[in-house]
Amino acid sequence: MELLEHTIDFKEIGKFEETRFEKLYNVIFDSSDEASLEVAKEIASLIKYKESIGKPCVLGLATGSSPIKVYEELVRMHREEGLSFSNVITFNLDEYYPMNKTNIQSYYYFMHENLFNHVDILKENINIPSGSISEDELYQYCTDYEMKITQCGGLDFQLLGIGRTGHIGFNEPGSHYNSVTRSITLDHLTRYDAANAFIGIDNVPRKAITMGVGTIMKAKRVVLMAWGENKADIIKRIIEGDVSSDYPASYLQRHKNTTVILDSEAASCLTRVKTPWLVSSCAWDEVLKKKAVVWLSEKLNKSILKLTDRDYNDNGMSGLIIEEGSSYDLNIKIFNSLQNTITGWPGGKPNADDLKRPERETPHKKRVLIFSPHPDDDVISMGGTLDRLVSQGHEVHVAYQTSGSIAVSDEDALCFLEVMRKMQMDNDRVNNLINSIESKDDSTIDAENVRSLKRKIRETEALAAATYLGVKEQNLHFLKLPFYETGKIKKKKLSVQDFSIVSDLIEEIRPHMIFAAGDLADPHGTHKQCLISIITAIDFLKKKPFMNDCWVWLYRGAWHEWDTHDIDMAVPMSPDQVIRKRKAIFYHQTQKDDVMFQGDDSREFWIRAEERNRSTAIKYNDLGLTEYAAIEGFKRFFF
Repeated sequence: MELLEHTIDFKEIGKFEETRFEKLYNVIFDSSDEASLEVAKEIASLIKYKESIGKPCVLGLATGSSPIKVYEELVRMHREEGLSFSNVITFNLDEYYPMNKTNIQSYYYFMHENLFNHVDILKENINIPSGSISEDELYQYCTDYEMKITQCGGLDFQLLGIGRTGHIGFNEPGSHYNSVTRSITLDHLTRYDAANAFIGIDNVPRKAITMGVGTIMKAKRVVLMAWGENKADIIKRIIEGDVSSDYPASYLQRHKNTTVILDSEAASCLTRVKTPWLVSSCAWDEVLKKKAVVWLSEKLNKSILKLTDRDYNDNGMSGLIIEEGSSYDLNIKIFNSLQNTITGWPGGKPNADDLKRPERETPHKKRVLIFSPHPDDDVISMGGTLDRLVSQGHEVHVAYQTSGSIAVSDEDALCFLEVMRKMQMDNDRVNNLINSIESKDDSTIDAENVRSLKRKIRETEALAAATYLGVKEQNLHFLKLPFYETGKIKKKKLSVQDFSIVSDLIEEIRPHMIFAAGDLADPHGTHKQCLISIITAIDFLKKKPFMNDCWVWLYRGAWHEWDTHDIDMAVPMSPDQVIRKRKAIFYHQTQKDDVMFQGDDSREFWIRAEERNRSTAIKYNDLGLTEYAAIEGFKRFFF
């Protein structure tokens, strides 16, 4: 039996012009789901092959968010296609130390929850580093773990994710090429990134047990997966940079059978993706032309109208100038297209020529539906535009897709309860809630009554913020999508019920404009799930006549801002509007000061929102356009 040919099979790097900057073979997929299925297919094929020749299949496995879909697909193959794991021996990469295996944050718990409890693998064939070993026994334990891998014939396949430090396993910067299984002190950034799962960085262990770089490098086959914009910078570094202990994943450049699997967001900083004109000749469409001209202007620190033929020729864009005739004509075309994105009338300007405006003039008064994944994303990401839409007389609705309850700290909840107790409001109930919170340990999720309290807190804050900007209370919709309501970081899969709730609301309101969050870098993946629910609902409804009059706009701001070339509508804000947006954000008191889920940005949301809006305005000005105090950017989504 021969191994099946997969799209992710290793190929020698550097053979083709478009990959000439790359030192590590990689395959880019449109989505992480699609990529994960291909990885699962390869693993399944290897398991079957090893079974056919009567040998065990030794797998090195990873944890974290990256491999979850791979494990889901392997479980499906087991249940529906008879894939057996009876010949499989597994070795997990790492574990926090100290860590009890019953703790929901443990990798032991993760692996059993996502894979082992659902397949027919023999218990004795499961090997996961123990976080309960005493310090006195730790060195010998790691030595024995390493020896057991060797005794099993080494790893046939090693699955990897990557941290923002460039770590694989928990091999942090500075790890040696020949390092073996050992205990290690975790980098602050690694602990920071794990803080979401542990509800605060103070709860994240400072140490871990990990397979070494040398152990990983001995694997016969290595597949590293990376999803999302947060991984784009480190992916560029390990694929295009030199091998360095500062970025341990870069050692994989020396492995003879490694494939890096990426979704489009994680690959976005690779030279062939971000600036393809530097790699080879391009097929220049209008989108790529705009991207290239904006890039050149920013690179040379010259306004668009000052760019010359030589500027283009010296930066790999001679073909573009030949196609356009001259830099003069191209500059004017791109300058005008950017200028036409700017509007102070996000709902369309009445009685005005709308041919060059981002939004239609009619109807003058539009029904607007703003989807907010969490109860504060509306004001954080598009508070200025929301303010404009209301003041210009449009019927504005805001739909809060999730309750956001998990982002309310116990301390904030207790403060609310203390106020209620002082006011003698049903003291028995209040005391029960206080006891429920105070008796909870790190591995326990909130009781339903506590989660209900936290939901109400977020709803009240959202109500105050939206009504401050003039949205009518009856136009606020708290959807409480079921996929979110687990009480845990890990959410359920989107279901028909989630899609139905969203589609029913769209059909009820019949909006002319839909705004949705397009920033998919949030650390708990909720924004992405919320966007999928909207797109799925739109796809279901799009044949209905009212959808012919509906345009969809995507906003960012909580985690990233749109690149200038991506913006289809730029809404300027005056200094007064910046202050109004800030005050609206301040109504979300539980999300101030100590932000629970702040991702890779330690600043409070109001600070990052203002600075990003100001930065967008500066970028427009640097390109030669009008200077504004701040700008919120939107990208149109076509369906």
